[in-house]
This record gives sequence, C-alpha cells and structure tokens, in this order.
Amino acid sequence: MLTGPHWRDQVETLLPAHRERLFPPTETLSMFLGQALSTDRSCQNAVDEAAVKRLATGLRVCSTHTGAYCRARQRLPFEGVQSLARWSGRRMSERAVADWHWRGQAVRLVDGTTVPMPDTLAHQAAYPQPGRQKPGLGFPLCRVLGLIGFGSGALLNAAIGP
Repeated sequence: MLTGPHWRDQVETLLPAHRERLFPPTETLSMFLGQALSTDRSCQNAVDEAAVKRLATGLRVCSTHTGAYCRARQRLPFEGVQSLARWSGRRMSERAVADWHWRGQAVRLVDGTTVPMPDTLAHQAAYPQPGRQKPGLGFPLCRVLGLIGFGSGALLNAAIGP
C-alpha cells in the first residue's frame, strides 16, 4: 500500500533523509502497521515475518534479532506518520457512500481513550499519573482523541497528550 502509485509521492515527501538499510522508512512503517494490526504484536513476530518475506522473494537472509528494527522504528518521524494517517483518512472519506451522510452532510465522530505508559521518569514527567493515585503507584496515562468519518470509518485526525 505504501509504495502504490497514489501513495508514493505522499510518502516520499514525509520521509527524513535516510540511507538504504535493511529497514528503510517505508519498510519499517509497513512492518509497524502490520505489527499493530497483528494478534501477536511483538517486535520479534514483525521481524520474523519480514525475514520470511525476504526469503520467499529471493532476497538475502537477514538476522532475526529485533534491535535494528526497533531502532528503525524510533527513527520514524511522528509528524510524517501523523500526516499519512490524516491523508489516508481524507482519501477514504472522500469515497464514502453518500447514503451515510446526514441531510447531505458528512458525519464526524469523536472518541477518546487512555493508554497506560511504561513507568519511566520521562513518561512520569510528560504524562503525570492521575491525582487519585498515590505517588509511585500505577502507570502514567496518555490520553488519545480521534476524529472519525462515520461514512468511511476512517481516522481523520488524532491528538495525544497528558
């Protein structure tokens, strides 16, 4: 999907300057999306699947250690991933069936949730624990808010914060 003709230009404009590595940004993003959608969300599973794919397509066999993939994932620009999500959401919503509109208007849904963060000093500083918890107990919470197109089910925008 990320290398298709409609996506190629959009993806290329959002990529940071990079060397061609085992996990270039497009491959890393593709693996990360697959990892997020998989029932086994481990980095090991993502790397194993990439190794099998390389072997099946005749490419050189690579290590199945997860370190390189995890570092490549950390290099993905957050703003670029966010822009791709908004761009793809708009494209899907533009193709939504008109019957899903209300009185000719596109309907938008807002939904939010919280996500527990690993208990690190950096996360504690950026995402403080809820006031009802005793200090040092529990995990910092990140709040996530999404704007969804009702007719397409596409994520149109999202925000995260403390």
